Amino acid sequence: MRLIAFLCLFVLALSWDGCRRPQPVVVKRTPVPVRRPPAAKPIPQKPVAAKPAPAKPVPVAPVAAPTPKDMVDDEEVEEMPFERGLVPPKREFRAVWIATIDNIDWPSKKGLPVADQQREIIEMFDQQQQMGINAVVVQVRSAADAFYAKSSEPWSEWLTGQQGLAPQPFYDPLEFMIEQAHQRGMEFHAWFNLDRATYSKTSSVAPTNIIYRKPGWVFTYGGRKLFNLGAPAVRTYIAGIVANVVREYDVDGIHFDDYFYPYAVAGQVFRDDSTYQANFNGMKKEDWRRDNVTKLITELRDSIRDNKPWVKFGVSPFGIWKNRSNDAEGSATNGGQSYYDQYADTRKWIRNGLIDYIVPQVYFSTEFTRVPYKTLVEWWARNCGKTHLYIGHGAYRVGRGSERDPGWGRFTELPDQMRYNRQQRAVLGSVFFSAKSLKTNPLAIRDSLQSNFYRYPALVPPMTWLDSIPPLAPRDLKVADTPEGIELFWQQPGEAQDGDGASYYIVYRFEGRPSRVRLDDPRCIVAQCIGEASTRFIDRTADPKKKYVYAVTAVDRLHNESREVTVKLR
Repeated sequence: MRLIAFLCLFVLALSWDGCRRPQPVVVKRTPVPVRRPPAAKPIPQKPVAAKPAPAKPVPVAPVAAPTPKDMVDDEEVEEMPFERGLVPPKREFRAVWIATIDNIDWPSKKGLPVADQQREIIEMFDQQQQMGINAVVVQVRSAADAFYAKSSEPWSEWLTGQQGLAPQPFYDPLEFMIEQAHQRGMEFHAWFNLDRATYSKTSSVAPTNIIYRKPGWVFTYGGRKLFNLGAPAVRTYIAGIVANVVREYDVDGIHFDDYFYPYAVAGQVFRDDSTYQANFNGMKKEDWRRDNVTKLITELRDSIRDNKPWVKFGVSPFGIWKNRSNDAEGSATNGGQSYYDQYADTRKWIRNGLIDYIVPQVYFSTEFTRVPYKTLVEWWARNCGKTHLYIGHGAYRVGRGSERDPGWGRFTELPDQMRYNRQQRAVLGSVFFSAKSLKTNPLAIRDSLQSNFYRYPALVPPMTWLDSIPPLAPRDLKVADTPEGIELFWQQPGEAQDGDGASYYIVYRFEGRPSRVRLDDPRCIVAQCIGEASTRFIDRTADPKKKYVYAVTAVDRLHNESREVTVKLR
């Protein structure tokens, strides 16, 4: 009987091996119903218009990812810890501010030849992509000027050396930067300064500048010409400048910094009495100023939504809303307050759903007793509601410890801030001021981000109130061994319910035969293929002797990810 059983098993084994086919097998998975998260905004929004189908992009090389942490077997897969803090975040906003005012970051000097301007952008974006950055926030309007061609305001002096003078040979810097960012899989957020009409007494000012066309819209304070935000026509003008960029350029976001009403200048008085009287609405002047800023934020939000509902809107205010000494709901801090100093009621904007994300400038160290970093971040984490919260880091202060704020002299200060952020569920990312500091790499902060915190790729967190519908999955995924490596190729998905296709694809690799494909661990990502037509990838890091399961997903512009399609190799 044992001999007969043995022979039966032997024949069965031969039959099984003979049925195996050399060509790849696509593992078809039953679609998982999409769970719709509740709308994140506390007030009703206008219906989201269907986005037009984007133009077919030119395929570009996939963004390289670190060699993934392969999953060896089913047991290891099942026991891998996926709690927050033990696995790198799959979703995280990783951005840098690129300041153009006074040539802080780019271009490196006024009147730089066009070829050098473009070279600097390419080198900067390459470095940022290499260190794991997935978004850039570029200042395109620094003082009633423009770093773009399709503008009613004059060309910036920081670009060509003279306000109103176009670059020669002619090109559109904004178009160029957007294209370069998107090729690298990075979002592009256009950053505007809204209060400055001129930067200083020595600024180059073109005859077409708004201060000559509408002198009643500005006043002088602190040696600058500033917009009078109490005038409704001024607010509409600023909103129109933004709407024009949203219409004309393929931006992913609109961004404003902390300049609303100006920071106080000793010995000077902000003279807007006549505007207050002309637009009196029963409020005290301080509340009237705050209401003016809130009206401007509302008008900006509406102008963006009316033109392209998928474009994000974010603000980066001074870090403190109110100190607890002035309001029991404020933070346990002792510093300047955006509510009183810039008349910016940032918490109200969050509660009323007027912005999509907020980046408080928490430029203090963990040892600064008046405004401890952790204390302020924790306050924002409790008060951000459904709005995305990203923390603004003072990278320019790294290595500059002082008696007043000694923490910045420590190698561990910025890493400690990053670790603390990831312990706060409400904190969804970081923005660093500014690009120059990451380039010069004080106390090896860029190396720390690249080799540790940003070692593995991360997708930008989705904003479900703008778009919660994932794209359809890629089709007909196949795999083949080639002399160059393991080649994957697939077909583009059809249009999703909202008309979206794929903006890019994510390729995951798992070793062995896992019982479940885990897509929440970015260590398993081997590539990000940019563009809807980028439907081919060669994995040159795979071991030719190992068994693998690959998964590919489609991701739309708002970073909703499709269900995966998988294929086995060997």
